Amino acid sequence: MRLAIMQPYLFPYIGYFQLINSVDEFIFHDDVQFIKGGWINRNRILQNGKDIFITLGIKNDSAYKNINERLFSDEFEKDKKKLLRVMENSYHKAPNVKPVLALLYDIFSNCDTNISSFIIESIRKINSYLEISTSIKISSCIDKNSDTKGEERVIELCKSCKGTEYINPIGGMALYSKEHFENVNIKLKFLQTANIEYKQFANPFIPSLSIIDVLMFNEAAVIKEYLTKFIYK
Repeated sequence: MRLAIMQPYLFPYIGYFQLINSVDEFIFHDDVQFIKGGWINRNRILQNGKDIFITLGIKNDSAYKNINERLFSDEFEKDKKKLLRVMENSYHKAPNVKPVLALLYDIFSNCDTNISSFIIESIRKINSYLEISTSIKISSCIDKNSDTKGEERVIELCKSCKGTEYINPIGGMALYSKEHFENVNIKLKFLQTANIEYKQFANPFIPSLSIIDVLMFNEAAVIKEYLTKFIYK
């Protein structure tokens, strides 16, 4: 059983979807502390040839609460409408704007203010659009020892889900030890996204933007090819 584990991110970059597509089961790690300033409630899109941040506001709450305990702000409905207008204005001339806007309107019709639930559902819908059929699990629903942290938490989740191989983004090379995983009979690999470049209007290409940018400029069939453009280390 090949597994990957990631926190739920708002419209993450294509490498996130490569990771989902490359495994048998993908686990949303929702029962860990929400970290302000990360990618959970924000990402980057293209606007007038430059990258800008898009954000959904978070309700003020204890900094010690987990992701699945945090809520979007009381302005959630207004924030969603504003974000849709920004995306529509930024990409109104993009070649794939009509089907992607339909997808976004479907995603934003979700009124669930729980951050984790909303983002997980949005990623499920993007998976469906891209015909990614990977099984999805949610960490908070998995029976495990919740006192573990870091690398030990990942190993605990792998054991609970009978994982024999764990795939992590390349940034995890500094965090996880292949030897440590091998000692518990789990093979550890790191996924490194290849150089993926496509036409963004007439502008110089800006890499690693939100999956929204990839969707706007590429047909689903082309993106499915992008999903395989990576190497393991």
